Amino acid sequence: MLLRPAQPADALAVARVHVRAWQAGYRGILPAHYLKNLRPEDRASQYDFSHTDPAKPYTIVAVDEDASNPGGLIVGFATTLRALDADLPNHGELRAFYVDPVYWGRGIGVELIAAARARLFEVGFRKAYLWALWGNFRADRFYKKDGWAPDGQRRTEKVWGIKLNELRYQRDLQA
Repeated sequence: MLLRPAQPADALAVARVHVRAWQAGYRGILPAHYLKNLRPEDRASQYDFSHTDPAKPYTIVAVDEDASNPGGLIVGFATTLRALDADLPNHGELRAFYVDPVYWGRGIGVELIAAARARLFEVGFRKAYLWALWGNFRADRFYKKDGWAPDGQRRTEKVWGIKLNELRYQRDLQA
């Protein structure tokens, strides 16, 4: 498994992971017809992996370098940035974190989230937060195992045309 910064040519592959993870991970939480109609092609145009500005989102991809995939296959990604939540101005944010469901349980998420935390620490943050979909018990277990804890904040946000109820988690970052 190789972890590397996302490149502009990765947009569609990242979108495929994003959509498949939503379709599997949010099954039973979000409407089935909505999940069925998600298309990577619609999402890919919203990614910008061409900049090097540390004030903008930074995405790390996990690449399966199996010999059957020339150049590798993107199987997960994590996007970090400075806090967008006004009440946590000195925090970093784990904005997006997804692994292709075919690769769940193989340790890729553990490596990716560690790399995301390291990136946030490297650019100067000592605390971080993330938002997770309320009712996503698999994510809840994963984040708690990685040292994240719910801080009691909830929000409803519209993402990809649907309202999501989310719970915020926080944790300290370490070198």
